[in-house]
Amino acid sequence: MILAPTGYAAALHINFTTPAFLFQTYPSDWLAIYSQQGLVMKDPTVLWGFENLGTVRWSDLIELDGDGVMKEATRFGMKFGLTVAVERGGTRSISSLSRGDREFSDNELAQAADMIAKLHDLTAQARTLTDETRAALRRMTIQVTHPS
Repeated sequence: MILAPTGYAAALHINFTTPAFLFQTYPSDWLAIYSQQGLVMKDPTVLWGFENLGTVRWSDLIELDGDGVMKEATRFGMKFGLTVAVERGGTRSISSLSRGDREFSDNELAQAADMIAKLHDLTAQARTLTDETRAALRRMTIQVTHPS
């Protein structure tokens, strides 16, 4: 079973506003609009992730969407979603997952939280990796974010 059939974004080990690793698999047309319009600064899922820890369904963030970011995302099949925020070891990771068919179940929220926490922990040691391994991880970030 695919947990996020319409894509996900995972920003791992955010320093100020820049993640050490960023993976995005949302539709490319949406990513282009999101980037061109600088929607990250208006995105309620991102704002929630910087202010909270844990999980939240996107439907619980609608009142924070004054700029219509989430409404616009629905045009690209991302009607339902969840956001996870984790902070350990002095860094924070924020990830959102989306789907078009239904709300995420409580079990799926827990599964997503567990996966993001594991990714956060596994990538925490990136500073101690060899330059070659770090470079390979960065290439993977680009490939997942901008698939050919």
